[in-house]
Amino acid sequence: MTDDLLRYRSEFPILERTTYMISNSLGAMPRAVYDAMKGYADTWATRGVRAWDEKWWMLAVEVGDEIGAIMSAPRGSVSTHQNVAACQAVVASCFDFSGKRNKVVYSDMNFPSVMYFWEAQRARGARVHMVKTDDGITVPTERLLDAIDEETLLVPISHVIFRSAYINDAKAIIEKAHKVGALVVLDTFQSLGTVPVDVQALNTDFACGGVLKWLCGGPGVGYLYVRPDLGKKLEPTLTGWFAHQNPFGFEVGPTRYADPPFRFMNGTSHVPSLEAARPGVKIVNEVGVARIREKSKRQTARLIELADQKGWRVNTPRDPEKRGGTVSIDMPDSKEVCAELLKREIMVDWRPKAGVRMSPHFYNTDQELEIAIDSVEEILKERSVAVR
Repeated sequence: MTDDLLRYRSEFPILERTTYMISNSLGAMPRAVYDAMKGYADTWATRGVRAWDEKWWMLAVEVGDEIGAIMSAPRGSVSTHQNVAACQAVVASCFDFSGKRNKVVYSDMNFPSVMYFWEAQRARGARVHMVKTDDGITVPTERLLDAIDEETLLVPISHVIFRSAYINDAKAIIEKAHKVGALVVLDTFQSLGTVPVDVQALNTDFACGGVLKWLCGGPGVGYLYVRPDLGKKLEPTLTGWFAHQNPFGFEVGPTRYADPPFRFMNGTSHVPSLEAARPGVKIVNEVGVARIREKSKRQTARLIELADQKGWRVNTPRDPEKRGGTVSIDMPDSKEVCAELLKREIMVDWRPKAGVRMSPHFYNTDQELEIAIDSVEEILKERSVAVR
């Protein structure tokens, strides 16, 4: 089979020496990051403080727009932050939890960092309602929808579940929330870059995530989309000088909010991380998520088929339309197997209640799927011999 996407393999140095199957945790670094980091250093070294006016001040907006293009967000609607917890904190700071509408509904399949944040909002008056999974793989959609009522303020929910790659029915969740006057904070960390996301078509109120996984952008850059009509009127209390209408006026007293996306920023932006993020985001925009998704569905289906042949438990949906870019395989001694795979330069990871997560991306070959699974079988045989 001819795979046109493999022409991008040469852009990622680590693929030359590893079987890189863990892009849902940390995407492979594009070669162009070397030049991006040198460009940052050269600018700082030669332009000094002038770099802010000449390039750095608008960098956060430019990178936000580049990320936004992948999810069909209007220009100027995506701000950049350090991570998803910070993004969700900015959203939460726009709201008062002291009234009757103070309920927060989410799933126990959300990423723990998000759970920890919203649980902490109980101190601000939030009534947190957690909808629990029945099978450790899926989110019970009807139960989640039932929990969203007229007293619900916010629904922070993962688009794709990190443990199982289950795709939540974001459209249904958003429609129910809007029907009762609630707002949705859609965490697209595990979807953007491998599953199509259109924030305008979904009509989500907020979307957040980071570039370090499927967007191959490295750590240190989170993104926050705010629906434009909301962006014009919300006033985050987690704020800073970047959010002020006249930041270089250094005015004393309360903030006068700038227009989005600056309105949702706060302190000085993280310039090196923003520079490092651009090459990966550029490549994903060039490749196109539709093509990435087509290949992902095929390769994840093959991983499931191979795992089934070995008799290993798969903790990922089998329906490709409900499955993101990861296959979680719980073979015997899965944690130990993961450690041994890493020693063999097969990049995967392990998570509790999931097993070994394998996440092929557009740059992976079909042969690498076979290599990973065959290596697991070899490790298990060696462990069996050792036990005897």
